[in-house]
Amino acid sequence: MPQSPEPQSTPVDPAGQSPFESPELPELPADVAAKLKHDGAGLVAAIIQQHDSKEVLMLGWMDDEALRRTLSSGRVTFYSRSRQEYWRKGDTSGHFQYVKSVALDCDGDALLINVDQVGAACHTGTHTCFDGRDLAAVVGNRDA
Repeated sequence: MPQSPEPQSTPVDPAGQSPFESPELPELPADVAAKLKHDGAGLVAAIIQQHDSKEVLMLGWMDDEALRRTLSSGRVTFYSRSRQEYWRKGDTSGHFQYVKSVALDCDGDALLINVDQVGAACHTGTHTCFDGRDLAAVVGNRDA
């Protein structure tokens, strides 16, 4: 399947203003930042889930700024570990993720972001990043 490029530098409008700036949330609230447990690179895992079907679409990474942009813009922004830059899902592919809710897990080391996904969630063109990638596993069962 064709790959659609996704990560890119933060776009800037002709006036030099980033589209991610929000006067309502100029920085991540201190109480939210205090609850986050970052990995060694300063990132937190972000699980992306379709809001109505609850289907897990993908996993991305966020730092405080990516989370601030996500909370304040209504669109999901990630931090690319390989390119070391921010990218907003859909800006190049047209496969947008519109934020419906954001939750922090009990340990503070993962986010669950419910979205309205437009188009494929995966950069490979598949609906989710997990489609067709099943691993062989012994299936367990509860005792009756």
